[in-house]
Amino acid sequence: MDHIIEVNVIDRDGTLHKLEAPTDMGMNMMELCKSAELPVEGTCGGMAMCASCHMYVESNHDVPQKSDDEEDMLDEAFFVEDNSRLGCQIHLADALDGLTVRLAPVGQ
Repeated sequence: MDHIIEVNVIDRDGTLHKLEAPTDMGMNMMELCKSAELPVEGTCGGMAMCASCHMYVESNHDVPQKSDDEEDMLDEAFFVEDNSRLGCQIHLADALDGLTVRLAPVGQ
């Protein structure tokens, strides 16, 4: 099984989901969570224009820098922390094997 990594997603109830993730399909964390039927909306379709895929990177993986669009969207999101990211902007790659993220609470 080449190009498969494992990522850990902690849902809003604190349940850990270990997911197998393909790295050769151009998927991102939002799409992976949706495919696993986790409560991530991705309302904008992955364009960094909403924060419905807001999550926290809990592991020490080197994820790509935030784009200006992602920074702008997180400035408008609820419950933002230093490790906040938009799942649609974390593209699955071999270097992310073992990545752990926690889904952010839903804003009011």
